Amino acid sequence: MGGGHVKGFLREPDVQSVATCDPLKSRRDEKAAWIDECYTEKFGRAGYRCCSTYNDFRDLLARDDIDAVVIATPPHWHVLTALAACRAGKDIYCEKPLGLSINEGQKLRDTIRRNGTVFQFGTQEHSDARTRFACELVRNGRIGKVHTIYAWCAAGQAGGSTKPIPVPEGFDYEMWLGPAPYTPYTADRCFTRGKSWVYDNNLGFISDWGDHILDIVQWGNGTQLTGPVEFSGTGILPSDGLYDTFTYWDVWCTYADGVKMRFMSDSAAKPVVTPYGLAGGNGRMWIGSEGWVNVDRGGIWAEPAGLLETKFGPNDIRLETSPGHKRNWLNCVKNRRDPVSTIDAAVRTDAIAQLCNIAIRSGRKIVWDPHREVIVSDEDASRMLKRPKRSPWRL
Repeated sequence: MGGGHVKGFLREPDVQSVATCDPLKSRRDEKAAWIDECYTEKFGRAGYRCCSTYNDFRDLLARDDIDAVVIATPPHWHVLTALAACRAGKDIYCEKPLGLSINEGQKLRDTIRRNGTVFQFGTQEHSDARTRFACELVRNGRIGKVHTIYAWCAAGQAGGSTKPIPVPEGFDYEMWLGPAPYTPYTADRCFTRGKSWVYDNNLGFISDWGDHILDIVQWGNGTQLTGPVEFSGTGILPSDGLYDTFTYWDVWCTYADGVKMRFMSDSAAKPVVTPYGLAGGNGRMWIGSEGWVNVDRGGIWAEPAGLLETKFGPNDIRLETSPGHKRNWLNCVKNRRDPVSTIDAAVRTDAIAQLCNIAIRSGRKIVWDPHREVIVSDEDASRMLKRPKRSPWRL
């Protein structure tokens, strides 16, 4: 996402990108060149150079002329870099998933609220008009009383080389690892999709993709500041290779009002099956007493189909609109309001994925108190609410 964000913010007329940071020299230099080339053309000044490059994010954050940062690191760095940015007085756009543990998200939320940081979570569908319309149908009772939700996303993969090889020239592997346990460099650890499937760096697609899906489930369900109270399910972990996150999962989550959510992965071996047929890819479906609505990045479907022609009135619930996820964040940096994807909602969304992961790995039903944000009567599972950091890194 880093390269996409560089190009995206270059299209915004009222900001200027002035620095890139990456422990791989060739990548930070490449993105800096994109920025300088853009402004050379924009300002009509041949050879214009404005973008500095950094290997260590702390050096970038020390600059007092930088107002805001975009964090698109591997997930094991998300919270630590966001905490440092918050403490340095920078506003933050942070990619998902939020972190490697529920404790990390809680710490970041507390720091952001204490410091008044403007924080946007990278769940871009929250700025999509079609997705908002689907959530408004659900929130306004157009499908009756919701009783079941299906949520699904892409599965992980097995494999990945475990053979140690030399670290590429110009790559600060020690900095890339940071708080993660030290492990030898291998071909599939850092620069392929495999970094999403190594548990030291990520929970896998259960949170990497899952946060996109679960964020909208919560929005449509009106539970952005709470979450399910019970989690029970199964999953499959690879038996060999570098990758050690779930290649498949199927978890039932129960909300306090009795609504059931089934959160699944989609794969060729085990496709997602809903009461209304196959549903592959990434999406979510709310099922009510009088119909259903299903929305993903490709479209929206409903039963009765006429729901898609709904016109809301002045007394209906209308959800916050957004001119685009980046634009919404920039506007809020200026007006000091919360963007559409707040830190409070991000913590709750990420907690669902985290608790699904804990339920599968522990092999037990997890009872969650969303008010106190604790696992009830299970000390072993409660220990999984935190993940250790390699010295000298800490929250």
